[in-house]
Amino acid sequence: MVRRRALARCGLVLLSLWLCIHSVPISVEKAKDKPEVEQLEPPQSADTGLHYDRYLREVIEYLEKDPHFREKLKNANMDDIKQGKLSKELDFVQHNFRSKLDELKREEMNRLRLLIKAKHNLREGNGNTLDHQALLKQFEHLNHMNPHTFEVEDLDRLIQSATKDLENYDKEHHDEFKRYEMMKEHERRERLKTMSEEDRKKEEQHYEEMKKKHANHPKVNHPGSEDQLKEVWQESDGLDPEDFDPKTFFKMHDSNGDGFFDESELEALFTKELEKVYNPENEEDDMVEMEEERLRMREHVMNEVDTNKDRLVSMSEFIAATKKVEFHEKDEWGTLDQNPAYTEEELREYERQIANEEDDINAKTAELQKQREELERKQEELDTQKSGLKQVSYCCESTKKRKKIVFFGEVALNYQCILGLSHITRDGQAEPAPVVPGNAQPLPPGHQQQDVPVPGHS
Repeated sequence: MVRRRALARCGLVLLSLWLCIHSVPISVEKAKDKPEVEQLEPPQSADTGLHYDRYLREVIEYLEKDPHFREKLKNANMDDIKQGKLSKELDFVQHNFRSKLDELKREEMNRLRLLIKAKHNLREGNGNTLDHQALLKQFEHLNHMNPHTFEVEDLDRLIQSATKDLENYDKEHHDEFKRYEMMKEHERRERLKTMSEEDRKKEEQHYEEMKKKHANHPKVNHPGSEDQLKEVWQESDGLDPEDFDPKTFFKMHDSNGDGFFDESELEALFTKELEKVYNPENEEDDMVEMEEERLRMREHVMNEVDTNKDRLVSMSEFIAATKKVEFHEKDEWGTLDQNPAYTEEELREYERQIANEEDDINAKTAELQKQREELERKQEELDTQKSGLKQVSYCCESTKKRKKIVFFGEVALNYQCILGLSHITRDGQAEPAPVVPGNAQPLPPGHQQQDVPVPGHS
């Protein structure tokens, strides 16, 4: 429990684990009830949404294990942490923890290298240029010039990066949601352009009916208001709203028992209100919009209750908020259908950007088509040249074969002539030599055979 309580006190900078240490002291009694566990457990805190979330949580898990660093962390204030004074205490961390931090950094460097390589291969495969400046930002949370050991600069960079990134996380989410909504409307309008007049009227009518159906929901209470919390107290906890007690409510919904409401614990309190507006089975309800609504509710409560801006709500902050006038707010919460994410002018600007991007894509497509046609033409030329070379080669081989036949024919003929098996006529043709009966030898070429008288005949 001591480990969890100390972990929870570290607030905004490292998954809300650093900046709120000064709020609540460590409980000595709980430390006696449950001794500190020295074996490192897997990170149990909620995901920050940062791309280096696991590295962030594992680093703080190990640092919190070191007695000296934990003591300095307990006594540090927010300014000391942001100015990097706490980072210098890393030099006094035990050797075995420093070795583990070195290992964590090497693992993170390897992960980033694989990530960069994958992005590079993907961009190269799509024919896009790589944004090296954007890639370098992936390494801002550590000193990549020293990839082997975890030093003071690494801790300082991690704190600074987490502070900045967590502060900008919600804004980036809102911007992404706005683009989603504008794209959805743009696609709807483009689809209408392809329809007939009759189908377009039907589609527009259906669209308006869905909007009215979505807007027709029970009253949504202000997040963090008395009515909203009492509704949770009654429907989720099964208790009488007349017996509502803020301290008891806080302890019941502090799910990890660390003495704070973190962002996920706060968002869980809004489920009943969100169910009034969104149902995944309804065509008119968009679950992406529900998550944006949840974020808006959480931001509203944080702005009202989180006085030290550490992205955690302590029990003292919660109790103090129940004593404010705003706690008794009776007005209905304005949902997204009453607060559009964009204006018509923003939508037109977005559509102009899309049109420009489409023009760029079309121009690149036309250029690629020209390159393809040129390559095909060159391929045809190469195929023609290749075919011609094959024909020439075939003719040369045929000629060689004929020459060989003539050559060997002449050699054979000359050989026959030498042996007297044939002789050359006046027209240059060879004819067989006359055959003499018996043992007579063939006459030499050009020799006239004379008649030999046979004895006993006249």
